[in-house]
Amino acid sequence: MTPLNVRSWAEEVAVLMATRLGGVRRGESYDLGVMIRRRGGALPRKLLKQAETLRDAERVTNAPKIARQTDFGDAAQAHADLVAYLKPFGRVTRMQERATNFAASVLFGLLVLGIVIVWVLVWQGFV
Repeated sequence: MTPLNVRSWAEEVAVLMATRLGGVRRGESYDLGVMIRRRGGALPRKLLKQAETLRDAERVTNAPKIARQTDFGDAAQAHADLVAYLKPFGRVTRMQERATNFAASVLFGLLVLGIVIVWVLVWQGFV
């Protein structure tokens, strides 16, 4: 386990948190520390501690001498647990959102069509 692995793990967890839990504006860059601060409360307490462990391991990688002496076994376990939790998270919710958005767009179209029909009837003098 090299420091480069830890950085990629932290980046992967940050991306998963951003896509699954939100908290990032369009076009904004983010790291694990920012995502923990913004959306860490959405994680279970045990996984929040593991996310903090991974964030701390990532910070250690900024000091090369210390990083070579550090065992990243806890960070590897934290990464595995966080990815296992965040990968399937939201699959049903995303499907429900798609169905809701589709239904809302159909209803909006019908509403606009009804307004146009009423306007035409009023304009022609039928109502």
